[in-house]
Amino acid sequence: MKILPGLGAVVAFIMAAGASAQTTSATAVAPVPIFQKDVRILFQGDSITDGNRGRSEDPNHILGHGYAFIIAAKYGAALAERNLTFLNRGASGNTVIDLEKRWPKDTLELKPNVLSILIGVNDNSANVPVEQFEQVYDKLLADTRAANPNVRLVLCAPFTLPVGKKAENYEAWSAGLKQRGDIIAKLAQKYRAALVRFQPVFEAACKRAPAEHWIWDGVHPTYSGHQLMADEWVRAVREFWPAP
Repeated sequence: MKILPGLGAVVAFIMAAGASAQTTSATAVAPVPIFQKDVRILFQGDSITDGNRGRSEDPNHILGHGYAFIIAAKYGAALAERNLTFLNRGASGNTVIDLEKRWPKDTLELKPNVLSILIGVNDNSANVPVEQFEQVYDKLLADTRAANPNVRLVLCAPFTLPVGKKAENYEAWSAGLKQRGDIIAKLAQKYRAALVRFQPVFEAACKRAPAEHWIWDGVHPTYSGHQLMADEWVRAVREFWPAP
């Protein structure tokens, strides 16, 4: 069979492009050193984490449609050979008190190597006393460390923007969330946990597009907002646990 002039170069280019495509997903992501082989990553929290996740074993819906899904999809594909397991146990409407009730089953029994928690916005809505918020949250973290001293903790501070009903009396509303965020920052230091502060990210994003583009009701992010969260989560975790 005679190969036309130049055809060999074309074939070589196509083969090289195919080989490159196979490695694109692995090279396109920022490395997260703690995502080692067989690691289990659990996202815990309220509706923002829940993301309307499935309650069955259906892998098409099991992680919901929020920041947890974005992180899991990206790194589950890029690091497929590491057999990472991503879990979501966020539950809509939960306060830290609700977390305490389901902590043994929905956290400790799952034995995560990395545990990410985002809680506080419903506590603010329900006026859970900040002292109780701190006490219960502290106990959850202590119980988790006792069950697995090597668990990596990622504590996420709640956030808001003046959209919808949250625009009314926004100063008091946001001040309450900040107070809970400060408690979370203190607990992060106590338990040597990575701290993810979403509020500055959302505020900076409002310089590019209106608040409604990022959070549709003052509490729940849009798809664009969830991407901001996923990016900041990865950035903060990489910074806290850099490559050795």
